[in-house]
Amino acid sequence: MPVITLPDGSERTFDNPVTVREVAAAIGPGLEKAALAGKLDGRLVDTSQVIDRDATLALITERDPEGLEIIRHSCAHLLAHAVKQLYPTAQVTIGPVIENGFYYDFAFERPFTPDDLTLIEARMAELAGRNLPISRSVMARDEAITFFRSLGEEYKAELIADIPADQALSLYRQDDFIDLCRGPHVPSTGKLKAFKLMKVAGAYWRGDSRNAMLQRIYGTAWLDQKALKAYLHRLEEAEKRDHRRVGKALDLFHVQEEAPGMVFWHDRGWRIYIEVQNYIRQMLRERGYQEIHTPQIVDRSLWERSGHWEKFRADMFTTASENRDYAIKPMNCPCHIQVYNQGLRSYRDLPLRLAEFGSCHRNEPSGTLHGLMRVRNFVQDDAHIFCTEEQIQAEVSAFMDLLFEVYADFGFTEVQLALATRPEQRVGSDEVWDKAEVALELALNRTGRPWTLKPGEGAFYGPKIEYVLRDCLDRLWQCGTIQVDFSMPGRLDAHYIAEDGSKRVPVMLHRAILGSLERFIGILIEQYAGALPAWLAPTQAIVLNITDHQAEYAGRVEKSLMQQGFRVMADLRNEKIGFKIREHTLQRIPYLLVVGDREMATETIAVRTRTGQDLGSMSLTAFVELLQTAIARRGRTE
Repeated sequence: MPVITLPDGSERTFDNPVTVREVAAAIGPGLEKAALAGKLDGRLVDTSQVIDRDATLALITERDPEGLEIIRHSCAHLLAHAVKQLYPTAQVTIGPVIENGFYYDFAFERPFTPDDLTLIEARMAELAGRNLPISRSVMARDEAITFFRSLGEEYKAELIADIPADQALSLYRQDDFIDLCRGPHVPSTGKLKAFKLMKVAGAYWRGDSRNAMLQRIYGTAWLDQKALKAYLHRLEEAEKRDHRRVGKALDLFHVQEEAPGMVFWHDRGWRIYIEVQNYIRQMLRERGYQEIHTPQIVDRSLWERSGHWEKFRADMFTTASENRDYAIKPMNCPCHIQVYNQGLRSYRDLPLRLAEFGSCHRNEPSGTLHGLMRVRNFVQDDAHIFCTEEQIQAEVSAFMDLLFEVYADFGFTEVQLALATRPEQRVGSDEVWDKAEVALELALNRTGRPWTLKPGEGAFYGPKIEYVLRDCLDRLWQCGTIQVDFSMPGRLDAHYIAEDGSKRVPVMLHRAILGSLERFIGILIEQYAGALPAWLAPTQAIVLNITDHQAEYAGRVEKSLMQQGFRVMADLRNEKIGFKIREHTLQRIPYLLVVGDREMATETIAVRTRTGQDLGSMSLTAFVELLQTAIARRGRTE
């Protein structure tokens, strides 16, 4: 008589062993229909799982996060089923769930084409429409090897051969298709209502370039057609906003093969870069940071002492001169400690905040490079705070106040927070870790914002807080961080004289708000689709004359605005005004200032916005006030 305890604490008693589906039916027919799987004593299982003992059970439906993952996993099998029906000689390999969807790798004698994907997707829809039951069975390992070889599935047999001989394997069948899988899966294919195949790519068997090249078909799956359409719309928007496409259209930057992963900034893009950098510089100055600048190339011995040579050597660019080995710095922290070490430090000097727009180089694999988002040369808005253990909480709280203000100024208001705590392999005593983790937790609670815990995901040298931005397309970007370091200051001989006269090692807080300036500007470009707020726009206003008769007046307007510190240009070409308005609207210039004979006679300007709004004629003084207000608002909408 199993007793089943449900999530609300209620209990259901059954006279005989019972399946998860039967438990759902006992609660209500609606739940039986909605149940995709169960969580039995914390483990995900199929609805066909038999329960013959007392247990806890949660029923998984579409409303649960696990429900969508199970749907995507089942869609991978549906994809393999469709491929095997259409192309019987194709061999199936593996098909996992990935972010927003799934993929399956196939061995096939010819490349799959877009037309193939159309046919496969149609067959998937047909199989889903038949509402085929999905059943689980168990088979011994050696029997499974023989079985899959009899089907011609050599890759699957190879996978199974690596599994211990005494382990029983679970197989899932839907109609004439059977596959190896741990599960769970949805009860029937009819639960798979919204999916789409996206693309085909190459993939080496088991991720090893020495093995055969397979074909990977990617797909996406959602709970319903509405969610699928919304996702596809986000993809379309992301493509339109791709910072590489926008950057080329607006002449902001480029990358080329002769300098892989390194950015050639053009004038317009560099104006954005300088504006972002100067903004951060001013914010730091107002909060007591000292800006420093350290060398690009540093002797190998410093990186050995800091521990980076051992842990980071493969990602470092190196060079040599006069029988000495050097590394082009991949991060700034060891150099900042060298600045700290110049002169005797007292507890009265702490906290000491050292900031640098440090240019770093990391030897990222060429296949991972992606415009501004993944580069080999980047600049961090990097700073290190040297403080006592007692000062950690106050410094972290002050940093978070600054971080939220900066993100809001750039137009980001939704920030996810996470605390990563001590890993198994770490340095420092438990007592010190306790103090640091409590300090970070108190600082997080002080914000009044929700945060999540990541147990064991801290760095080996200390716990950290991660800050993740959500953009207008609902994508997440991990930009900011503050990390507590108990290790490196001591390794590099940093110390201060405490109030009692003893020599102590300071705590080092690694912190960044934007992270990489290159990557953050890429995020900004995509967030605004290139239509940056006035304070960041490379050109804030363009003066357009209607005929040559107003050229001299347009030039005077341009010069006046430039002398007041605005980024303004004049377009005096002998082109129709409509043509010039369209061209500069496409260049996402915030304000278009049109001058004709009437404006010249009254010493006014006709102001239009890049969105097509006509603000009418106004004096230059009135426009300056308008522009100043827009700049002061930065990226805030309130």
